[in-house]
Amino acid sequence: MKKVCLAVAPLVLFAATAAEARPARCVVASAGNQTYRGPCDFQTEQGGSFSISPVRGSFPGGISDINVSMMGPGVADVRGLTSRGINSRWGEARRSRRDRACWIGSDFSVCAY
Repeated sequence: MKKVCLAVAPLVLFAATAAEARPARCVVASAGNQTYRGPCDFQTEQGGSFSISPVRGSFPGGISDINVSMMGPGVADVRGLTSRGINSRWGEARRSRRDRACWIGSDFSVCAY
C-alpha cells in the first residue's frame, strides 16, 4: 500500500479593510413623493463615495442600501439595492449648493447628516 504525503502551505488571508459604518440621519426622497426620514448607517468609501442603509425598514421602493459613487467633482452615480438583491441605477446626481450633505438627481435626492 502506497502512502501519500500532502504538504500544506500556510494560508494567509488578507481582508479588505472597509471603513466601519457610523450612525447618521438620512433623508431620501424618490419619485412619487415617497420620503424616508430617519436613522441610517453611513459608510465612507474611496474618493468621497459613500453608502447608506436604513437602521430599520427600508428606503422608498423597498431599497435596503444606496450607493453614491463619485464620478467627478460634485457629480455622482447613485444606485439602490433591494433586500432581494436587485440593483437599480437611479441615475446621476449633483451635490446641492444649499445643503452640501445632499445629492440631487432628476427625480430623487439623497441626504446624509
